[in-house]
Amino acid sequence: MFDVTKIRADFPILSRKVNGQDLVYFDNAATSQTPLQVIDVITDYYCRLNANIHRGVHKLSQEATDAYEGARKTIQTHFNAAHSHEIILTAGTTESINLIASGYSSLLQNGDELLVSALEHHSNIVPWQMLCERTGAKLKVIPMTQEGTLDMSAYESLLNSKTRLVFVNHVSNALGTVNPIEEIITKAHAVDAKVLIDGAQACPHIKPDVQELDVDYYVTSAHKICGPTGVGMLYGKETLLNKLPPYQGGGEMISTVTFEKTTYADLPHKFEAGTPNIAGGIAFGAALDYMNNIGFETIASYEEELLAYATNKLREIPGLKIFGEAAKKTAVISFNIDGIHPYDIGSILDQLGIAVRTGHHCAQPIMDYYQIPGTVRASFAFYNTKEEIDRLDAGIRKAIEMLQ
Repeated sequence: MFDVTKIRADFPILSRKVNGQDLVYFDNAATSQTPLQVIDVITDYYCRLNANIHRGVHKLSQEATDAYEGARKTIQTHFNAAHSHEIILTAGTTESINLIASGYSSLLQNGDELLVSALEHHSNIVPWQMLCERTGAKLKVIPMTQEGTLDMSAYESLLNSKTRLVFVNHVSNALGTVNPIEEIITKAHAVDAKVLIDGAQACPHIKPDVQELDVDYYVTSAHKICGPTGVGMLYGKETLLNKLPPYQGGGEMISTVTFEKTTYADLPHKFEAGTPNIAGGIAFGAALDYMNNIGFETIASYEEELLAYATNKLREIPGLKIFGEAAKKTAVISFNIDGIHPYDIGSILDQLGIAVRTGHHCAQPIMDYYQIPGTVRASFAFYNTKEEIDRLDAGIRKAIEMLQ
């Protein structure tokens, strides 16, 4: 039985006050909050295990290594990767994408084509633009529709024998749209193109199975999934990762070093130069354990209920327009009020203790498509409540009253 009151007790930040009001945290698409069960793991590492990994014969180093590699196994199991060495631990989604973009610098040539969707976060646009500048490849865009979905017929027409890579987010951070990645992957593979899926916004709500998807690369960040900041994951098929050169040089990623020649370590260490975020990696595994204990089907069902409740509430507010109304969405509502800048709405909501995000959400091409400066984005998690949505509704109405 899902008990949101009991769940909320796991998150100490939810009990604090902001501007004299009980905090309502609706900025979960930017970062989720962290439960005590994960915070305790971080504390335990620094209190009991703190040592560098993979390099020491002493007990602390061995125990820290076991905990870190155990977390990698947990992540492998969660995403159903075939091998734990297909899980590369990174600083987050952005570094994971840049790692792949860097590796393809030596694999692309002038005239090759890359496809990116119009719904992407800047971190899944800019690295590919930089790659095209280095290689002479061309970046083409899969267009979007007014509903905030991808034009799949246009996608199919863009695919051809020159297509090398396709980049699409699993879920839009700005609109909440769940993209049809199974179809996208299948059609890309039909022309022998590889696919990278940005799962940063999906993984808090959906449990991806990378083998079932047959995806080539899948990336995400722990801080979206109740984990710490500064750590994330790159999944890649073993054969494809082995074809890529190292992303950075340094310790741990080497097999042998002389001044004449360096040979590189096997996966995953080839891509993990230097001392990693050890506590973060261990806590990443703990965060997945925490969410799996609740159950992703349970989480999805409850969040769908919150989304429906909030959507119906906000649609009753005069002058409010929702952007992104795909049939398949996660718990995100992006909206504007006629004649009022989204920043002004967000500022008043903050004074009422309600945290939302305003602006273009690092997805400026989406805002340009709608010809707006940005939106107010309310994004929900499994620890939010309908009572908090009622406060959001009242807060928006108060802001309209003050600003019009």
